[in-house]
This record gives sequence, structure tokens and C-alpha cells, in this order.
Amino acid sequence: MLLLIGAIVLIVATWAASLSSRVGLPALLLFLGLGLSLELFGIHMTDAELAHNLGFAALVFILAEGGFATKWVDIKGSLTIAGLLATVGVLVSIGLVAALCHLGLGMSLPQSVLIGAITAPTDSAAIFSVLRGMPLPGRVRSVLEGESGLNDAPIVLLVGAATAWTLGELPEGGATELGVLILIELAGGVLLGAAVGFVGARLLRSVALPASGLYPLGALATAVIAYGLGVWLHLSGFAAVYVAAVILGNSKLPHRNATKSFAEGIGWVAQIGLFVMLGMLASPERLTPHMVGEALVIGTFLTFVARPLSVMVCAVWFKVPWREQAFISWAGLRGAVPIIMATVPMAAGLDAAERISEEVLFFVVVFTMLQAPTLPWVARKLGVAGEIDPHDIEVEVAPLDQIQADFMQVKVPEGSKLHGVTIRELRLPKFTVIAVILRKGEPIVPHSDDRLNEGDELMVVVPSARRAEVEKRFRTIGRYGRLARWHKP
Repeated sequence: MLLLIGAIVLIVATWAASLSSRVGLPALLLFLGLGLSLELFGIHMTDAELAHNLGFAALVFILAEGGFATKWVDIKGSLTIAGLLATVGVLVSIGLVAALCHLGLGMSLPQSVLIGAITAPTDSAAIFSVLRGMPLPGRVRSVLEGESGLNDAPIVLLVGAATAWTLGELPEGGATELGVLILIELAGGVLLGAAVGFVGARLLRSVALPASGLYPLGALATAVIAYGLGVWLHLSGFAAVYVAAVILGNSKLPHRNATKSFAEGIGWVAQIGLFVMLGMLASPERLTPHMVGEALVIGTFLTFVARPLSVMVCAVWFKVPWREQAFISWAGLRGAVPIIMATVPMAAGLDAAERISEEVLFFVVVFTMLQAPTLPWVARKLGVAGEIDPHDIEVEVAPLDQIQADFMQVKVPEGSKLHGVTIRELRLPKFTVIAVILRKGEPIVPHSDDRLNEGDELMVVVPSARRAEVEKRFRTIGRYGRLARWHKP
């Protein structure tokens, strides 16, 4: 019976994800609604500790999927800003929200800090699902994705410390010792993830497995090992799993595209299970007008004051234009992470934990519904939409091992400057062959003077050693047109 219910939930969630992409809402909101609707059939979750453990497990796979999908060439120039937002920006947000709760809403200081820590992080699942379909400058996209992938690690430590403080169990040494501990665990997690990622990539390249489907399993298991080792060594497991997945996803793994597709599928299962479970855990009937008012005040202050100030503090040193800063501020979507963090004080037995959890869930739903659908409009108004960046080219690779070549599928999207370029003008490396062009579903045998059109799909055979060069060439022309500078190896 459980398998039947689970399969039905997955099918309904798949349909909900398709619907969400059309209306511009993160699928998480529909998954939450699906979890709430299960209460009509008497299915409800009351075990906060189990929800906490399952939520953390789901986050591991969501972060791993985000790491596999992240391209190093896109984020390497924005890592500093993303890292500052995930650390300094988080602290600024916590401090401002805590001041509001303590001075404006009359809460105790420890509880105010706890609420600030729970509400500070952006959510990788919401960010990835909404932004990847939008044409944005590479820096803006990479900052948002990098921040959401990195800020889970310090938040877990800060929420745990704030919960202990609220319960009167703050470790000796106070804030200074806590800050040093967080930095050590975060840095250790990053180094551990890098080590596991490099070793795992080398092993997967050197071992001949009997079936191609085992390579995706091995890659995902390697990323999860990074998390497990991090927890065992008292380092940041979330930082470790994300960094390991980024390294694995950018390594020349066998069946690389299949690995990314497998990780994406597991990530979707984790997201669906996570948000449905959180919906089952919620009890919105316990919301009172006073709780609704507090949630709206905190959410409004966080969205329009704390978030913009934290972005400004971190980005101003890098001369990021104010328009990009404004969009990064508005695109800081909250989602599963604050809701999961709210289960930490619940599992610890904090008296006010249920009230905090319901208020956090309410403000996440309300402000995600406000921000997510308006992101394309805000991007256009701020002038940060419409640029062609490397994400406008889909490249799928299937290794042709015996001839040491890769088979690539390159799609010419709408608005790409590949439109109108002839095959000759691509100036692809030696032995790279465009085997066929699919135009409106019809195959065309290409000639050197044939021009590419929007919507064309190119089937390209390229020597494995020149694959990165060819990908870069297509992306460069896609951004700058036929006169783009030729990048030699």
C-alpha cells in the first residue's frame, strides 16, 4: 500500500512540476500543498526528529545534484562574492533580523538570534529550479547558485548553536569560540570535499565497471561519502558534499552526461519527498492572527531591508552594478532550508519551536509566491535579462571509447548569435565533424556554406581531447557572433 501511495504521489508531483514551470512558481510550493492535502486521507507526520533527519538526508542529495550541474567555468569568477554572501551576508542578515525580533517584537535575544539564523539562508532547490530557465548574466546566475550551495553549511552550525543558546546550553567561550569553530568546520568541509572529489574522479576514470549504469551510482555515492566523512570528522558535511559534487561534475568522468542526469533524477525525488514530508509535518490551522502578523513583519523586513543590505555589504567591494545587486537581493528565494532548520529546535524540545516552525512556513510560502513569479519582470526592468550566456547551449556527451571521440548534441536556442553563422565560420578544430543538423524535426546533411537557424540541433563528433575547446567555441560564438575571437588551446 505504501508503494502505491508513494507512486501516486510521485506521478502527481511530476505533473505539479510541469505546471509550476509554466506559471513561474517553484515546484516546492505545489509539493508542500500536496503534502498538506494528504491530511485529508489521514496521512500526517508528527515526529519532528524523524522529519529533521530525513530533511537533512534530502538536502545532501539536493546539494549533490546542484554540484553536479554547476559548471566550474561559470562560477570560478564569482566564488568570492558567493562565499561572502554565504558567510558575511548570512551574519548581517541574522544580526538585522535578530535586532528586529528583539527590539521591535519583544522576543528574547537568544530566540531572536535563532529566528534570524533560521530565516537567513537562500534555498538551492528553489534557486536552481527558477533561475536555470532565465537568460541572465553569468555572474548573477553563478553568485546566486554558489551562495545557495554554500550557505547551508554555516547555517546548520549557527542554528544548532542558537538553539543551544535558547535552551541555556551555549558552549564555553561564547561567540568568539563559536565563530572560530564555524570557520574551522567550514574550511575543513571544503578541503575534505575537494580531496574526496579529486580521489573519486581519479578512481572512476581508472576502474572499468561492467555496466555503464554503475558510473552514476559511483559518482553520487562518492559525493555522499564526502558528507558522511564530514559529519564523522566534525566538519561541515554540507560543504563537503557540494564541493565534492562540483569537482566530480566537472571532471572527465566516463558517461558524464548520464551521471548528471541520474543525479538530477535523484535530486527531484529528494525534493519531492522533502517538500511533501514538510507539508505533512505542517499544521497551518495552529496559525493565529498574531503569528501571521509576526511572520509578515519578519518576512517583509528580511526581503526589503536585511537581504538588500547583506548583498550590498558583500558586493560593493567588487564594483557589482547596483542593478545586479538589486536583482540578487530580490532573487534570494527562501524554501526548504529555512523550513528544515525550523525542525532543529523542534527536535531539541524548545517550547516555542512549533510557533517558530509555523511562522517560518507561512512566510516562506507567501514571499516565494511574491518573488518567484516576478523574477523575469524584475530582471527586465533592471536591465539584467536577455544576455546570452553559456547556459544557452545544451551540450550532451556520450563517449565513443573505441575511437576516443565524443558525440555532442548542440542546440541553437532562441536569441543565440549562432543564428545565421555558416558551418565554415564556426572554424571548429581538426577532425571535428558536424554529422547532421536536425531542423524542425527533419535531418539535413550539412555543407560548409549552410547557415544555422534558431532551434537547430547539431550532432557533432569531436575528438575527446578537443571537447572542452569545441564547447567553448560554440559558447563564444553564441555570445559574440561570427567575429568572436578564436580561442586556441
